[in-house]
Amino acid sequence: MALGSSPETPRLATREEMSAAKVPLAYRDSCAHLLIPLNRCRTDTYFLPWKCEDERHSYEKCQYVEFKKRVAKMNELRDSKGGERSN
Repeated sequence: MALGSSPETPRLATREEMSAAKVPLAYRDSCAHLLIPLNRCRTDTYFLPWKCEDERHSYEKCQYVEFKKRVAKMNELRDSKGGERSN
């Protein structure tokens, strides 16, 4: 665990780790630290979908939580501007 990080805050992957793991630029976000072991598991098990369920679940949950944070931030910004939704 990185210095100064709390137990509930996961250690994020560094640029060097993402580059070494050949993570595409589009996937280098705050969940990349979970994508690296998922991709390693996928290649080791020839992409059999039932072999890496734990890693996949962790990664997809992280993506969902990040999405919810972005939606909450967007709603907060929208409310501060006093605007309404267009859709």
